[in-house]
Amino acid sequence: MGDQVSVWMDAPPAEVWDLVSDVTRIGEFSPETFEARWTRGSAGPEVGAYFKGHVKRNGVGPTYWSLCKVTQCEVEEVFEFAVGTDDLNVNNWGYRLEPKDGGTLVTEYFRLGSNLPTRVYWLVLGPLRRRTNRNGMRTTLERMKAVVEA
Repeated sequence: MGDQVSVWMDAPPAEVWDLVSDVTRIGEFSPETFEARWTRGSAGPEVGAYFKGHVKRNGVGPTYWSLCKVTQCEVEEVFEFAVGTDDLNVNNWGYRLEPKDGGTLVTEYFRLGSNLPTRVYWLVLGPLRRRTNRNGMRTTLERMKAVVEA
């Protein structure tokens, strides 16, 4: 249970990597996560690093902080993180970078955790969240594209 969106960017993977792996810049791009900061002694992207994202779901309503942990970090290839707690993985989000046609094909994706509460939530609100997530991923990638191609 998940989804993905891809956007080609006229920039080398190294430049795109700098955007997708710097969580402190997510507020410039995401329509829902308006800020993030490294936590628990983490200072940058590496497997096992922690950060918190400050979220406003659908851009409205109350805000909340989500704990995230980097689960994959291969420079200029993939940056992925789990959202939840150390004991409960709600979902994973990530970016895959692929050199293509002199630029980079960037794919943002999410994958739900396998726990029962997440699956019930997805069963009830899945169609709406899938559309919201797809729109959000496209917005995020298009905003990154505008910055990296400027």
